[in-house]
This record gives sequence, structure tokens and C-alpha cells, in this order.
Amino acid sequence: PLPPLMHRLHQYLGTLVRALLHLPTVHSHTSSGEDVWSRNAENDTFLLTRLKSKMNRMETRFGRCWARTRSERSAETWSEFRPDIGGEDASAQDQDQFLLTSSTFALSEDTAHNQAMVHWSGQNSSVILMLTKFYDFNTGRVTESSLWRSTDYGTTYEKLNEKVGMKTILSYLYVSPNNKRKIMLLTDPEVESSLLISLDEGASYQKHSLAFDILSLLFHPEQEDWILAYSHDQKLYVSVEFGQKWQLVHDSVVPNRFYWSRLGLDKEQGMIHLEISVSDGRSQYITCKLQNCSDGNKSKPFPGFIIPNSLVVQDEYVFIQVPVGGQSVHYVSYKRNPFYPMKLPKYTLPKDLQIISTDDNQVVAAIQDWHQNDSYNLYMSESRGLFFTLMLEDVMSSGGPEGNIMIDLYEVAGIKGVFLSNKVVENQVKTYITYNKGRDWRLLQAPETDLQGNKVYCEQPFCSLHLHLHVSENPYTSGNIVSKDSAPGIIIASGVIGSELTNTNISIFITSDAGNTWREVFQEEYSVFFLNQGGSLVAIRHTPLPIRHIWLSFDEGRYWDKYSFTSLPLYVDGVLGEPGEDTLIMTIFGHFSHRSEWQLVKIDFRSIFQHRCIPDDYETWQLHNEGEVCIMGMKRFFQKLKANVRCVKARDQYSSQMSDSCPCAEADFECDYGFERQIDGSCSPAFWFVPSVTSRDCVTGDSFLNTTGYRKAFSNNCTEGALLKYSPRRQKCPSRAPRGLQLLTSEGTLVATLGRNVTFLVFLEEGLGSMTSITVDFGDGTAISYVNISSIDDGVKHIYSKVGIYQVSATASNTLGFDKVFLYLHVSCQLEQIQLSAPSVVVKNKAVNLTTVLRPSNVGTVTYYWWFDNKTEPIVTLDGAMSFTFSKKGSHTITVQAAIDNTVHQDHIKLAVYDYFHSHVLAFSSNMDDLNPGMPEWREDIGRVVKRCMVQATGISEEQILVTLLPGLPTTAELFIVPERRSTDKAGDGKLSHLDQVQLQNYFKGNIQWIHCRFP
Repeated sequence: PLPPLMHRLHQYLGTLVRALLHLPTVHSHTSSGEDVWSRNAENDTFLLTRLKSKMNRMETRFGRCWARTRSERSAETWSEFRPDIGGEDASAQDQDQFLLTSSTFALSEDTAHNQAMVHWSGQNSSVILMLTKFYDFNTGRVTESSLWRSTDYGTTYEKLNEKVGMKTILSYLYVSPNNKRKIMLLTDPEVESSLLISLDEGASYQKHSLAFDILSLLFHPEQEDWILAYSHDQKLYVSVEFGQKWQLVHDSVVPNRFYWSRLGLDKEQGMIHLEISVSDGRSQYITCKLQNCSDGNKSKPFPGFIIPNSLVVQDEYVFIQVPVGGQSVHYVSYKRNPFYPMKLPKYTLPKDLQIISTDDNQVVAAIQDWHQNDSYNLYMSESRGLFFTLMLEDVMSSGGPEGNIMIDLYEVAGIKGVFLSNKVVENQVKTYITYNKGRDWRLLQAPETDLQGNKVYCEQPFCSLHLHLHVSENPYTSGNIVSKDSAPGIIIASGVIGSELTNTNISIFITSDAGNTWREVFQEEYSVFFLNQGGSLVAIRHTPLPIRHIWLSFDEGRYWDKYSFTSLPLYVDGVLGEPGEDTLIMTIFGHFSHRSEWQLVKIDFRSIFQHRCIPDDYETWQLHNEGEVCIMGMKRFFQKLKANVRCVKARDQYSSQMSDSCPCAEADFECDYGFERQIDGSCSPAFWFVPSVTSRDCVTGDSFLNTTGYRKAFSNNCTEGALLKYSPRRQKCPSRAPRGLQLLTSEGTLVATLGRNVTFLVFLEEGLGSMTSITVDFGDGTAISYVNISSIDDGVKHIYSKVGIYQVSATASNTLGFDKVFLYLHVSCQLEQIQLSAPSVVVKNKAVNLTTVLRPSNVGTVTYYWWFDNKTEPIVTLDGAMSFTFSKKGSHTITVQAAIDNTVHQDHIKLAVYDYFHSHVLAFSSNMDDLNPGMPEWREDIGRVVKRCMVQATGISEEQILVTLLPGLPTTAELFIVPERRSTDKAGDGKLSHLDQVQLQNYFKGNIQWIHCRFP
């Protein structure tokens, strides 16, 4: 899985089509560009791309949502102006048209450039930077670039190519998220690897060479000059001088698995969290200081290996996956404390787990259970992220680019606890809403009338409103739903009315009361933008035709006024509003024809607003859920502008939210871990759950909070009422016999290497009191005891001095009983060689002994695989010796393999099978031992020399003599006399056999002991 969204700069910041345009359905720049976008990209820099045929629009759900990919749409190429007839605004030709204050600037000489990256500082700054470039999709390189800068909110631009170098090709533009005056430009590494740094908002630059190629950057969330850079060769570098100098932190770092420390949680501010690759496809989680990450300064918060690409550090939580018995077990650390396994409902067997959110001291996780394919279940934890309960079943999911998973869950901005989700119900996708963070869900009520005022007949549960919940990471190509913190209660989304969510007959809907009632505002696709902190709305029609008009609403989309923003029709590539809360200036990017340069149309909306807002311009509305006003334990009131009031909202001038607490009721509590909601709304233990002490609270104290079956969400603010009835009760820690003891190695395997540390992890579910002792027996005659389990949170280390299989046990005991668990650990050392021994000649149908010798001789439990001739299936044994009978005469090949852990060595020999043979042992003079190197090749060469000598000395045919030198010292050999090859003369064979024996007896009489052979 990909890591959760964080402060990370991505290579691609969004794309737009430079031809027939399909604008997004709805959009809010200030939500994406300032709030959500800055969380992900750390700056307000965006990328536009002009293509000639098709686009694949990638939309990523931010912060509290997840990404999904929309289908490709074909695009025509327009090379001439088209009149503004028939297509744009045909439904409102009779309306009055108003003029907006606008100006147009053409980026001349950049006609061929097909990408642009834009940075708009906002925050009372008038500076806009724009990097245009030509990206060759065939070679994957940037071949041309231009840098433009505006100091008047985009009215005019200055080309800065001379300041950065006329021959310099720029590829990316980055901005410090903590100081928008600090700009970083990255050159194309195919030409040169360097950085251009500006400390004055792009007015001047200094070039610094790089010794590596940057793949991605991670800015520190607080220190404006601290940057982590990840290279193409998986090395991580750090700069504390905003890129002027770099230092290597660590190599073999897993992509996107590096995180800055967080002050107040980590020991030091200058620490980083890393996942590094180690051998055999395993990873380790380490922390170290950013300028001193040597072996002596590394820490391992988790002592063992983890599954690759599993480290996630987000807010107070750290998540990893650990291999245990061939399965993946999810672990969590809360506030940098020791890791514990995440507790899911017993029969939840996840195929996949994605961390969705860690807001409000709770973890929301999406889990694909063993029986699910295209959907996930949502689960929510308590504050520690340990115990999870079901939030919503069968949420729609889809696969995204690069293999990531997209979950249809959207958190409404501005109002805590309100979520929208698309749920699969009997093969139909339906949209549900919750006002209490997932405790209760209901369908959306369809509008009472359509856009023409006709009554809509739609009765639940057979018919309701269904919304597309795709949110874009790209402010130019926004997704299908948008809300804004400064405009609580307003949600704009595309969707359909009916029995299920479809992709046809899509309209635009808006709600002003956080989803209770909805209105249809467009029956065609429009892009809708928030303006003036959500006090006004801007709409641009989603059309392939060039346009001249936009639409403004000052009453939350009930009525729309038509405005002209350009005298010539413009093919719109995208829209960008000023970052920040005010947002009264907007830039539309487009082109007059396919061959024309970029046109930047600046629209200044300030002239249509009459004055600064005063208290009389506001009205108050109360949040409710179908009339219920106590939501998440509060009565909440919000302020918004009155309809048709055209005033400029000042930032934080008036309070936008007030609340009164409500007395606690059963609706303020969700079911605790192990409990399930019944039909009557109560929480009862699940069939698999036995209520008992299930937490570790009794390890360090004498009391614990015993659940009532209910738990209150951390963000619920109800008081008194039924609070005591449903809240957990503090009780004295009971004395319980230990139960649920677990013992495993930190690597999740049952093998270890001789002479190296083995770390054992011990977990206990119940009986965790301070009087419960833990004893670990390593099976080699040594054992160690601990007063309580909290003493061994980092594991128990041990080194074995001998190979073998050890029975390791852990025992937890107190005055009420004990629990004991075993594992069998295979301790081995590295196998270097196997040598197979067998006679060179054997008798047909008579068993022959085959033996092996290992080096070193004692390496642990070895599995032997024996192959005979060309058979494909081996004989498998645990013994290095075996007997075998050959039923056919001739030459045979034997191959043996010795396997231990991940090491396999093999040897093979050839032997001859006859009906009978004679053998004699040959000895050599002592000086032969001095020449014996112990090599098989040497023994083969000497054997050939001895064979020639024996043929000459005995007169026996060369075909009938075989000589084999035996391994080891003293040097010895074995002489074999085999029958002569005769096909039919059996009597002759017997005669030759008798002749052979006579000859041998003559040569091996007591007075004939030595045969002289000359060795080279």
C-alpha cells in the first residue's frame, strides 16, 4: 500500500488537455490550493499539460480521502476560432450580461510548450511564477523551458530566461511551505544536475551543482530550510541550508518511506524515520539524527524485520507489518511507545489494510476482508489505534495508477464528523451520509423539484440522491465534490437521482445545510469554484467549445448572473484562484487556437463587491440531522452571508461557529471492541468475544477502565446525562491467570544463524498484572526471568553457540496459574560444500551405500535431494546417507543437493554397474601424500596414470580396468577388474574371468608388491 497523504512534493502536480477540453465537474481552488493541496504538495505550485489527443485524468482524494482514476475521454483538435453560439450559455441567452474587470497576457515564443507549472504565493503577495516547458512524451525528457514572473497579480509577466541561464533547461519548481519567498528550481538531469535557488520570491537566483539526481523532496513541516531529497538510486540526502549543501543520510531507503520527526512525540526535532531495504526482500524500521545516521547512532523502534513498503508514520501513530508464520500481522505504536498488534474483530481476515485517517486521536482504516473483491470495510479505533470496531461495510473501491487503492469516502470540510461514502448494496452503489463519524448512516434525500421546478418523485429506500466522491489533487482538474472550511454547510457535487450511482445524466447539486436538503443547480457539467471565502460561487461550463462567459451566484447557487470575462472566445485549459481565504482574483489559462501560445486571463472580482462585510450582513443557521440538533454532543450554530449581499468577507473578522453542549445519550456512544450493535440499538458482545481484561492498562497500574460495551468518540463533546451509564468504569485490576501468551522471533521466522543475536518477542493478552512474571527458556540450558512483561517490550535477545533444533519456551505465571507456549528454532551456520562418496563400480541388483560429507560438518538441519540419472522427481531425505539398488547395467549418474535455509549446494558422481567384478586396494609410496592437494581433478588425473600402469603391468584390456583414487590421506586407490564386453559368448566370459583371476594372483603375490609408475 501507498503511505498516507503527507507533506511531500510529487513529481507530477496535475495535467490539463490542450485541445478539446473536458473541465472537471466541480472545483474549489482555495480548498485544494491552500488547505488540502498544501498538505500534500507543501506549496501552491501546479502543473498544466497540453496534449493533442487523449487525457488520462488522475484525481487524488486529499487529506481525509483517497485517489481514483477517471476514464480517458477523446479530444478533438480545434485550430480556428469558433463563434460562441449553440454550445455555451444556450439556456440563458436572454439574460443580461455583465462585464468583469480582466486583462489578458500571452506567453509569446512558447507556442510549442505543452506543460506549465504555476506558483501563486497568495498571503498578500502579488507574485506569480510560471514555468512553461516542452515535454517530449516519446523520449520522456524536457527539451525547452521558460520561466515567467508577475508582480501585479498576473496582469503582466516578465521572462526570466536570462537570469537563470539561456541554455538552462528547467524541469520542476518547488517552494518552501513555511516561507513562500524561498523558491527552488530543478534542472533537467539529462543536461545538468543542479538547483537554482531564490530567496526573494523568484527575483534572483543562485545555481548550485548536485552530485545526485533528485526524484522527490520532503520539506520539514516547521523548519523552512530543512529538506530531504530522494535520489534515483534509493539514497536519501538532507539539506539544512535550503538546498545549498547536501549530505548523504542513508542508502537503500525504500521509496516514499521516509518521514520527519514531530516535536513533542519524537525525542529530537532533527530526527527522521526510515524504512531501509535489507537482504532477502526484507526491510527494517530505523530512526536516526539527520546529520549523523551512522550505525552507532541508529535506533530500531521495532527490533525485527518488517514487510517491505509497510512503514507509515502519521501524527501520533506509527504503523508497520510484520511477517509471522507466513502471514502479515499489522502493528501500531502510539505516541512512539512500543509496538502492539492491532486488534480487529476476530474473524476479520484482511487481504489488505489501508490507513485512511488519524485525525481526532482515532485511526480510520479500510480493510478488504477475505471474501471481498471490489469493496472494503471501514473500521475505527480508540485513541491508541489498537482496538478496531466496524464503521461501515462494503464501501466502494477501485484501483488507481501505480497500483494504489481508492476508497469512496469523503469528509465534509468545515463540520467535524460529517462524512459521505458510496456503499455497495446488492450490487448497486448508493451514497450514504453520517453526522456522527460513522456511528449512523443514512441515504441522501433527493431534491423536491428539478431545475425547471417540476416535482421529483423519489421515495427511499428505492430512490435517493447519489454523488460522485472523486476529489482531485490538481486544482485545474478538480473532482466531483467540494466543500470548504470557511463555508460550512455548503457541499457541491455531481450526481444522479435514482436507485443507484451511474455515470450518465449527471447533474450538479448543492446543499446549504450540510446534506439535509439538496437542490439541482445545473443539468449539464459545470466547474464550480468558491469565491470570497465561500460567500460567492463561480461556475464555468464544462464544454469542448471556446467560451467567453462565467456565472456568479451570491445566494448559494439559487440564482446565477452571467458575466463576460474575455472579448474573444477562449479554449479553457484550467482555472486557478489566488491561494488564501480571500480569493478575489482568478486566472484562467487557455488558448485561442490549438497552435496559439498560452493565454493568461486575470479576472479581478473586487469591483463587483460593494463594501467590507459588517455584522448585519450575516445570518445564523443551525446544524441538524433530519431535525436532530444534538450532533456529536453539541448544538452547533454557524454564520453565513445573507442571500445576495455583495460584501467582502474579512478573514476571522466574525466568529463563524458557536456551540452548546448536549447531555449525553446512547446515540453519542459507539460499540466498543468485541461488541456489536443490535436491532434495538444496544451493544452486546459478539459471539466470539468473552468480556474480560483485554488491555495492557494493568501492566503499569493497579486499576483499569472496564468497558460497558460502549465507547465515546474522542471528538464527541456531550456532558453529563447518560455519560456515567455508558462510560467505562475504573476498577481495580483483578488477579487473573495468564492467558493468550504468544512467542515469536522478531524476524517472524523459525530459523537463526549460529553466533548471531536472536530476538524473541513475547505478548500476553490477559493476566498482565504487576505480579505476573515471564520466563523465557532458550532450550540450550539457559533461561531468563522478568518481573513483568513490560520489562521486555524491546524483546529478549540470545546467541546460540551450537547448531541444532532448540525448543524455546515462554512461561507467564502468577499466583492464580500459568500459561506456556513453545516454538522450535532451527539454528544453523552457512553451508559451504557437499561431497558425495560412492564406489565407482557396483554389482547389479545389489544395494550400494551412498554417503555425503558436509563442510562445515555440523550446520544444522539439512534436507537432501537425490536424483538418479534423468529422473525429474528426487528422493528427499533428512539423512546424508542412503542405499540404492541399480537394476540395469551401464553408466549411471547420481546428483545430490543439500539445502539449509536459503542455501543449496550439490555434487554428483558417475558409477558403473556390472553383473560382477573384482577389486583390489592399491597403496602408494609415502611421498605421494606430499603431492596430494585433495582436489577431485587431481585424483582423476592420477587415476588415469595408474590405469595405464596397470594395463602395462597386467596385460589386462584397458576396457576391463577401472581405477578410482579415494579422498583423504594416506593416498589410496581401488582397482576394479570388470568383465570384457562380449555380447553372446557367455562361456567365453567365464573363461576370461578365470584368466583375469590367474593374472591378478600372479601380480599380487606376496613377492610382487610394487608397480612403478612415472608421474609428471
